[in-house]
Amino acid sequence: MSLRPPPPPARKSNPLSGLSRFVGGFRWAFMPMGLLALIAVGVHAAADTLDDRLLSLVDLVDAAFDRLVGSWTVTEGLVELISLEGRTRIARALALAWELSVDLVLALPALGYRESRAAEEEPWRKYLQQDTRPTWRQLFQRSLRKPTTMRWTRPLATTAVVLAGACAVARLVQGTVYLSWRELLGEGAADAAARGLALGALAGILVTLGWRAVLRNLQHADTVSELYARNRLQALSLGLAGSALAVPLALAAALDASPVLSFLR
Repeated sequence: MSLRPPPPPARKSNPLSGLSRFVGGFRWAFMPMGLLALIAVGVHAAADTLDDRLLSLVDLVDAAFDRLVGSWTVTEGLVELISLEGRTRIARALALAWELSVDLVLALPALGYRESRAAEEEPWRKYLQQDTRPTWRQLFQRSLRKPTTMRWTRPLATTAVVLAGACAVARLVQGTVYLSWRELLGEGAADAAARGLALGALAGILVTLGWRAVLRNLQHADTVSELYARNRLQALSLGLAGSALAVPLALAAALDASPVLSFLR
């Protein structure tokens, strides 16, 4: 008589696990959209901090124009051609154009984000389908060995923008919780709860979406560099225009739109 091992116990059906598997089947759609939304929010938060600076720049250009046309009698009537409201509209239009351009540079590659299929379900699949995408270490080593403008500026700019986007969402959580719970819990308890939930939201966004957005831009920059950067001149000029737009906005995101310490004070 042959002894057979007892059959494995049947798993109990759990409605929550079924719902989780159903929602997980759509990660291919909502993960790229989540990355794109996070980057777009960070870019918008950084662009908001540049409105006053752009208005000052427009005022300087307008002042130079007034001095130029005011030096001749024929053109001195053009001194008041652009009013304060007109200069404000110009500054806002420049900020919007800058924001949309950086969205194309940093957020658009996020739509190409893909995840590899887990190999734990059927171990034999790892011999048929292997993830050939480079890892963080390989990408970093390649950036050191074959540096290009895109390989260095795009991931760093994305890091600053993602942090600004996470801080914007965390500030929204903090303000909403504080105003909603102030009468119920009191000033001190509501403030502590709002700060704690804001820090949780900040950490959760960075853990779930932030590093993926940086990785995706690093992968995109690495792919483009491998295809088109054949010499040092191409390595320097490839993506230079987009990086020139993204880096100043990334600096504004890091310096002005990322108040991480404000959640602790």
